[in-house]
Amino acid sequence: MKGRRWELPQKLRTIYWQNFALTASIVMLTLALLGASFFALSYAYAADERSDEMAQKASVVARLVASYASSGDVRDMREMAGVAASMTDVDFLVCSTEGSVLLTTDENLVDHVLTVPSDVMETALSGERYSARTTLGGIYESKRFVVGVPIESDIWTVGAVFAVTETGRLTTMWRAFFAMFLMTSVIVLLLSFVASAWVSMRQSRPIREMAAATRAFAEGNFDTRMHDYGAGEIGELASAFNAMADSLQETERQRREFIANISHELKTPMTSIAGYTDGILDGTIPPEKEKEYLHIISDESRRLSRLVRRMLEVSQLQSRDVMRSKAPFDVCESMRRVLISMEKKITDRGLDVEADIPDEPVTVLGDNDLITQVIYNLLENATKFARAGSTLYLGLAVTNGRAVVSVRNEGDTIPAEEIPLLFERFHKSDKSRSEDKDGVGLGLYIVKTILEQHHEHIAVTSENGLTTFAFTLSLANSLAPQP
Repeated sequence: MKGRRWELPQKLRTIYWQNFALTASIVMLTLALLGASFFALSYAYAADERSDEMAQKASVVARLVASYASSGDVRDMREMAGVAASMTDVDFLVCSTEGSVLLTTDENLVDHVLTVPSDVMETALSGERYSARTTLGGIYESKRFVVGVPIESDIWTVGAVFAVTETGRLTTMWRAFFAMFLMTSVIVLLLSFVASAWVSMRQSRPIREMAAATRAFAEGNFDTRMHDYGAGEIGELASAFNAMADSLQETERQRREFIANISHELKTPMTSIAGYTDGILDGTIPPEKEKEYLHIISDESRRLSRLVRRMLEVSQLQSRDVMRSKAPFDVCESMRRVLISMEKKITDRGLDVEADIPDEPVTVLGDNDLITQVIYNLLENATKFARAGSTLYLGLAVTNGRAVVSVRNEGDTIPAEEIPLLFERFHKSDKSRSEDKDGVGLGLYIVKTILEQHHEHIAVTSENGLTTFAFTLSLANSLAPQP
């Protein structure tokens, strides 16, 4: 019992029950105020309501009479009026413009020659609604509540229709208001409870939906999204959650794509190694060609080794905290070391080098080893794709308080649609532009990863055979406090 007493208060503290209780309380208070105000309604108001109702019914009959009158079928018009009267508690008098009663649904007045007073007809035919308590010039023994409207054809007014009811029914209707109010109040109260429950559930649904989506993410389902809840705090929360889900899904997609690319890249050299080895062992490859295929096996083994080494570099970069290893260093010295290490490859390609490196040190802030690797990868990439006998450019400039390192080569122009793909993993440009066909497509991806970890930017331009890679570095002295 003790545990059960605490269960209900816990539920009442939820958003659903709090909103429900608040909405239900407001509705009940509103109904109470309306009930107190109801008794201020006057008899005249009830009469006006009744007058409007009768005028609407009379207008409907007037339109029908006008349409039947154009056909000249009086019998149909009489049947129509009888049907209209049988469907309501109002009797109808159809009169000509002179006031003569042409048709009545009151059985007590049938076969009597009746004439409506001229002043009544004048008001009804003027277009203003006639509404009064009258005997209609002695047509009725006691006063009745009468409403009159004109019968208008397409061209002129052809008569008038009077809706007649006993005045006692007005009092009865007014007295019935209270019973109707009570019944309506009960219905409104029930509907308000349902509506408040629905609103409360709707307000708490995004939170439950987010909890379910979070559990789905934990199970590896990254396709789950929250619904669009429009503007407001809930909408902003849903949008932020969906943006986070998109980011997670993109990360998962890149991971799967990375695994698929690795599998593909590993499969090719391993298949070649296995195939040629089996050919040598089973004698399919003649002895005089064994040395040639052993060279192929050796090349594929080295290619496999390079791929594994590159993947290890990527893995190490992603787990490395670059911000802690950042320190001031001379980027000019790093550029010179890269040129010396690349000397043999550049010479083998028959390339010249234009080095625009300042003699004075340019101190930047970053990880010296990683930035050196960036310069090396860019220069190696430029060497591979440079036209034989052309000139490579490696330069450094200081602009707007930042160092900009540029690497340029002369060769085929990179298509504009391919430039955004250059830094993706395993992306390879057209190998026909390079004599070195053993790249694994991770060099530029490593460059971009390193620079992103340094919060730096790299840009690529390729026009008229000149391709330039340029990236920024933060100057160490630009971070010092200014006097």
